Amino acid sequence: MAFQRARTDEQRAQRRQQILEAAAGMLTEMPVQQLSLNELSRRVGLAKANVLRYFESREAVLLVLLDAEVKDWIAALERTAPPGEGTPRERGDHLAELLAASMAERPVLCDLFSAQAAALEHNISVEVAVGHKLAARQSIETLVRLVHRHLPELGIEGSVALVETTLLMAMTAWPCSRPSEAVQAAYASDPQLAGMRIDFTDLVRRTAAVTASGLIARQETPTSIIPSN
Repeated sequence: MAFQRARTDEQRAQRRQQILEAAAGMLTEMPVQQLSLNELSRRVGLAKANVLRYFESREAVLLVLLDAEVKDWIAALERTAPPGEGTPRERGDHLAELLAASMAERPVLCDLFSAQAAALEHNISVEVAVGHKLAARQSIETLVRLVHRHLPELGIEGSVALVETTLLMAMTAWPCSRPSEAVQAAYASDPQLAGMRIDFTDLVRRTAAVTASGLIARQETPTSIIPSN
C-alpha cells in the first residue's frame, strides 16, 4: 500500500493505532524477542522509516502495548467477584490464586512483563521512559487498592509489598516456565529431570500466598519487650 502521510491529529492517532494493533497481532504468533521492526513495518504496509515517524523504536511500541495490557488485566480483575468472607489466610490464598491464574491466561502480558527491564526499557528516550513509568505507577496504585480491598489486614504498605513481589516473581517465572525445545526434550527423557520443570501458575500462586501470610503474620506479631534492669 502506498504511504500517505497522516496530516491531522486524528489521522496520526489512527496510524499509531494501526501499528499497535499489528504489533499486538504479531505477539500472539511469536515471543517478544522475535518481533522485529522490519517485520512490523511490512505487516503495517509502511516503510520502516515511516513507522519511526510514530514510534521512536521497536521498544517504544512494545512499552505502549505493555501499559495497555496491564490496564486491561487490572480492569478484568476489578470485574471479578468482590472479596469473599473467611480468615485472612483463606482470603489471601484466594487472592493469590486469582492473581496467578489471571496472569497465566494472558501470555502476551507475561511475555512483555518478562522482557520489560532487560529489553523494553532500553533504546528509548527519556520522554518515552517517563510516559511509561507514569502509566506503570498509575496501574500499580490501582492494583494496590484492589489487593487492599481483598486483604485490608495488609495495610497499604503490605499491599504494595505483595504487589511488588507477585509481579517480580511473574516476570522471572514466565521465561523459566517456557523452556527451549532441547530442555523440554531433556525433561521428557528423565523423570528426575521432569520435576525441575516450572509451573508458572503454581509458582506465582505459592509466592503470592506465602508472601501475604508472612506480611500479615509480621504485623500481628507483638514487639518483644525487654525488661529493664
